[in-house]
Amino acid sequence: MTNTSDVILRLKEVRSEKNLSYGDILDLMEKNGDYLSKSTLSRVFQDGSENLSFRYEETIRPIAKALLDIETIEEDDNLNVQTMKALLKYKIQRIEELEAQIEQMRASFDHERVKIHERNDREREQLNKQIEFLHDQILMKDQRFDTLLESTLSKDLRYEELLALIMEKKK
Repeated sequence: MTNTSDVILRLKEVRSEKNLSYGDILDLMEKNGDYLSKSTLSRVFQDGSENLSFRYEETIRPIAKALLDIETIEEDDNLNVQTMKALLKYKIQRIEELEAQIEQMRASFDHERVKIHERNDREREQLNKQIEFLHDQILMKDQRFDTLLESTLSKDLRYEELLALIMEKKK
């Protein structure tokens, strides 16, 4: 049983050998704490289903667990069967550990992402304050420049008027 197709074929054989109805299989699954709808169960056992795609953890594994008793190592199992069941139990445990690790990494990633967004928001706020300050400084400098230019033009105008008066008196 190296792939899903082989597992499904074996499940069909066991169901036929044990003469189990869908209700019997659902009862066995319920005893194991698993649930599967009757329609899904019937799709697994329909003709040609070994060529269809089923999710192992949600569909195939609960049925195999009920029919093949793959997760319980019994003393009357031969050494190969005991070894394969032990290996299977280890792989299931390892998959669960890896899934928990993935979930933990996702949570950590989400936490880091929130921290980065918060830091970026603080930096953006600080930069906006600096931009506003610099904008105010430019406006103030423009006003000073305008005032200085106005006083210079006014001084130049008075200078020209004075020069014109002096030139008229000399004539």
